[in-house]
Amino acid sequence: MYMDAVVIAGIATVLLMLGFFVGVGIFVMKDQKEHGHQDRKEGKHGHKPI
Repeated sequence: MYMDAVVIAGIATVLLMLGFFVGVGIFVMKDQKEHGHQDRKEGKHGHKPI
Protein backbone atom coordinates (compact mmCIF):
# COMPACT_ATOMS: atom_id res chain seq x y z
CA MET A 1 0.00 0.00 0.00
CA TYR A 2 1.27 3.44 -0.89
CA MET A 3 1.96 5.29 2.37
CA ASP A 4 2.20 9.05 2.01
CA ALA A 5 1.41 11.89 4.41
CA VAL A 6 -2.29 11.93 3.52
CA VAL A 7 -2.78 8.23 4.31
CA ILE A 8 -0.91 8.54 7.62
CA ALA A 9 -2.94 11.65 8.54
CA GLY A 10 -6.18 9.82 7.70
CA ILE A 11 -5.28 6.83 9.85
CA ALA A 12 -4.27 9.14 12.71
CA THR A 13 -7.57 11.03 12.39
CA VAL A 14 -9.62 7.83 12.55
CA LEU A 15 -7.67 6.61 15.59
CA LEU A 16 -8.14 9.94 17.37
CA MET A 17 -11.89 9.89 16.69
CA LEU A 18 -12.19 6.33 17.99
CA GLY A 19 -10.22 7.25 21.11
CA PHE A 20 -12.45 10.27 21.69
CA PHE A 21 -15.69 8.27 21.43
CA VAL A 22 -14.35 5.48 23.64
CA GLY A 23 -13.35 8.10 26.23
CA VAL A 24 -16.79 9.73 26.13
CA GLY A 25 -18.43 6.31 26.47
CA ILE A 26 -16.31 5.44 29.51
CA PHE A 27 -17.09 8.83 31.08
CA VAL A 28 -20.83 8.35 30.53
CA MET A 29 -20.77 4.84 32.01
CA LYS A 30 -18.87 5.99 35.12
CA ASP A 31 -21.14 9.01 35.56
CA GLN A 32 -24.25 6.87 35.15
CA LYS A 33 -23.06 4.51 37.89
CA GLU A 34 -22.50 7.45 40.26
CA HIS A 35 -25.67 9.43 39.51
CA GLY A 36 -28.05 6.95 37.86
CA HIS A 37 -30.01 6.06 41.00
CA GLN A 38 -30.99 9.69 41.70
CA ASP A 39 -32.86 10.17 38.41
CA ARG A 40 -35.29 7.31 39.04
CA LYS A 41 -36.61 8.79 42.29
CA GLU A 42 -37.65 12.14 40.81
CA GLY A 43 -40.13 11.06 38.16
CA LYS A 44 -40.46 10.17 34.50
CA HIS A 45 -38.51 12.98 32.87
CA GLY A 46 -36.01 13.81 35.57
CA HIS A 47 -38.16 16.60 37.01
CA LYS A 48 -39.17 16.72 40.64
CA PRO A 49 -42.88 16.01 41.23
CA ILE A 50 -45.06 19.05 41.88
